[in-house]
Amino acid sequence: MKLADVEDYMQKAIEATQRSFNTIRTGRANVSILDRVQVEYYGAPTPLKTLANINTPDASTITVQPFDRGSLSLIERAISLSDVGLTPNNDGSTIRLNIPPLTSDRRKELVKMVAKYAEEGKVSVRNIRRDAVDSVRKQEKSGELPEDEARDLQDKIQKLTDKYIARVDEVLADKEKDIMTV
Repeated sequence: MKLADVEDYMQKAIEATQRSFNTIRTGRANVSILDRVQVEYYGAPTPLKTLANINTPDASTITVQPFDRGSLSLIERAISLSDVGLTPNNDGSTIRLNIPPLTSDRRKELVKMVAKYAEEGKVSVRNIRRDAVDSVRKQEKSGELPEDEARDLQDKIQKLTDKYIARVDEVLADKEKDIMTV
């Protein structure tokens, strides 16, 4: 495993963590909170954003306008059953989601949820480190790498790990600040 590959995998772990953060609402309308909603469309789970046009006409409303009007009730049901925590209002052609202002207790719950996602991101980075170090050790045992080069590579992998763990902490701090801002 090359050092560039390790860094690439760690970067992808950060991006996945960031996507998880985007699905948590912060009191303002944001279409990315619907990214994980799957609609049972013709027997197959389909991402909501492929079935409808999703917009934010103002800071506290999300509108979902399906491309196929026949799927309106399916979309409404999928949003109701999802973990988004919003009640859809169906007017016959569009679904409106009103984003209520967050209470301080709800903000604290969301901060805990974000911290959990951040920890999952850190675990991903650490797993990548473990796999990379195992790969280096196997190469060392088989004689492909001299001992001093293997140790040097392991140090570089650890420095990369520290860098990406710090980046997860930065992203976490930004999201916590965003959630706690009224």
